[in-house]
Amino acid sequence: MFNALWNTLLIIFYVFLLLFTPLPVEAATIQPERTSLTLELLQERLHNPTLREGNLTVDLREMVIDLRPENASFRDAFYQLLRKELQKTGAKPLGLDLSYSLIQGDFIGSDLGLRTPLYAQAIAPIFNATEKSQLEQLRLACLQSLTVTLINSKDCRSLLDTESTASSEVTVFRGNLILEQTRFNGEVRFNNTFFLQSVDAKNAVFLQPINWSEARFSRPVSFDNASFRQVSNFRGSVFFDKANFKQTQFQDVTSFYGSLFVKTANFNQAIFKQLAKFNHIEWQGNVNFAGVKFSNQVQFAKANFNQSLSLKEAAFDQAVIFREVFFNQPVDLRTSSILNQADFSDAIFANSAFLNVAGLTFNSNQAKILGNPGKIGKMFNVPTLQGNQSVLRNLVQNFRQQQQVIDANQIEYTRQRLKLQELTHELWGININNAPVSSLMKLGFSQTQAEAIAQRRITQPFRNRNELLTLAEINLTTYNQLSDRLVVAEPLAVGNWLLSAWGCLSLTVLLLLSGYGTNFWLVFGVGGMAIAYFGVLFWLVDRYRRLHPVPIIPTYYETIAISISFSCITFFSLLAIFRNTDQPWLTLGCLGIIIIPIPMILLIRLYQQGRYHDLMNVSYLTEDGTFRQLRLLIGRLPVIPRNQVFRERYMSLLWDRRWNWLNYYDFSLNNLVRLGFNDIRLRDQHLPGIISTLAWYQWSLGVLYITLVLWTLSRTIPGLNLLIYLK
Repeated sequence: MFNALWNTLLIIFYVFLLLFTPLPVEAATIQPERTSLTLELLQERLHNPTLREGNLTVDLREMVIDLRPENASFRDAFYQLLRKELQKTGAKPLGLDLSYSLIQGDFIGSDLGLRTPLYAQAIAPIFNATEKSQLEQLRLACLQSLTVTLINSKDCRSLLDTESTASSEVTVFRGNLILEQTRFNGEVRFNNTFFLQSVDAKNAVFLQPINWSEARFSRPVSFDNASFRQVSNFRGSVFFDKANFKQTQFQDVTSFYGSLFVKTANFNQAIFKQLAKFNHIEWQGNVNFAGVKFSNQVQFAKANFNQSLSLKEAAFDQAVIFREVFFNQPVDLRTSSILNQADFSDAIFANSAFLNVAGLTFNSNQAKILGNPGKIGKMFNVPTLQGNQSVLRNLVQNFRQQQQVIDANQIEYTRQRLKLQELTHELWGININNAPVSSLMKLGFSQTQAEAIAQRRITQPFRNRNELLTLAEINLTTYNQLSDRLVVAEPLAVGNWLLSAWGCLSLTVLLLLSGYGTNFWLVFGVGGMAIAYFGVLFWLVDRYRRLHPVPIIPTYYETIAISISFSCITFFSLLAIFRNTDQPWLTLGCLGIIIIPIPMILLIRLYQQGRYHDLMNVSYLTEDGTFRQLRLLIGRLPVIPRNQVFRERYMSLLWDRRWNWLNYYDFSLNNLVRLGFNDIRLRDQHLPGIISTLAWYQWSLGVLYITLVLWTLSRTIPGLNLLIYLK
């Protein structure tokens, strides 16, 4: 009795375990019942091909095919019989379906195709017109290819060498090849094989090394969800149609070195456990590596990406190499992660190409991004500052640690431009937390939607744009159309708004006149324009005084000299501005607003009221007559002190000297940068107040300009400001 009860409890326990214990994924997958392939069954399937999607196919599905050395007689007969049927001439080629089968031993797929010469003078007559046109694609690919590996392949040399008499043969697989969920226990070889129809290897498992080197795929090829457990060799292959490797697992070294992808290549969510080689590849279509996991090093050196490259959400655990790569379109690195090193040295970016790094996971203390100094920094791009502050900050720190100050400053410039856009949007955009209903309706909301927004913000202000979707009146279409034009923030008081506006204005000036302290030559060009402008202005007020009764005007020679010198200085200053900013006209407009209106008003007023004072025939400017040398005049003021000693020391300029016009540029240089060959100042007697005001105005601008120059130098010259490199 006790034993029976005990046995019953054990049975119940085992049933409980079977019902509630999760099984491994592979064990949980229902395996099909496979049939051992015999020669008789093989001959039967060869004589009775099935029609699949309009193609005749040898049906060897759900078979166990033993091709091991100990079964050599069957193996030899298998290849012989299958090759004979697959190579038959006919209206439609015969395909091969090995889906759900188990292949034991090595599978030499290249032995199943038709060996034929591909030299240019004669292609085997067995092929029909369509197949010949497919083979002709290879000739065009060889002619257009930029990869050395492809040009040096046997079939390319044969096709391009018109004087060759020796035939280089290639294996041509005329029918479609289906390997869906096929399991290969041995090596698989399809090297130097030309597939005229599609290859479908979804969910296939390759337990040993595979060799598809110099294979040519004329139709779409799919290895979706396939698993390569050992070395995968696709070196020098050509994919004329779409190539799909979605969610494929490469667990050992993988090589696509020197391959050609004519159309879209999709590696979405693939996994590379070991080294992946994509060197010297010609990518002519779109390339999708989104969500790919690279556990080891990946090499893209000397590849050509003619269309877009997507690395969105890709993970690079080890180094990724893009040396000497050509990018013709933008590279999508959004939300990807670089944990070791990304090398873009000597990479070439077309005018439309850039690196979209929005949401990039990158820690400058652990990883590095390398690139050509002075160039790579311009290639990084993010659409908005929100959510990308840490990305840009890490990139700046990355290049500062490598002493690539120009690249670090370029990214800082990008960050400040985005900040300016954000500030401008907050100041002038429509804030849904305080905008009237009429403004919301003008923006694009209906009256019902605008009233719903107004009602909601009374009880609780909006914290972000997504909260608009909590209102029943707001649909997704309206949200997508208007979300980018909305501002969601706490309403600003008048004082705070004025402070924000001042910050926005200051940031605009810094960006336009110095690239936010990142471009010394831009600052140099701006200073040259200001020096030339004020030099001519002071020459005009000093030399052109009146026409009647006795003219006090400059000589003809002096007028020509000042005009030519002004033109030369302006030309080189404009050259510096246009070469160092992407918004030169805005820079000139900003500079014009600063240096033109006030001096012009003063100048017009001066000539309107006229000048009636003593010493009309003496220059307003005086120079230190004690010595002449290049001096740095930090504490100099534009007007001499009211002291007799200084009046005796400072002597008026000599108008009758042919070189006198140089003194006006010297005076302007003194005022703006505190540097000059002479200490030139305005006299303190019989001096119109307007002229004194004009000199003090330039002197005040000089204080700001010197500050801008020193700040820019500290950010552009390594070692001048060590704080740049200190954390």
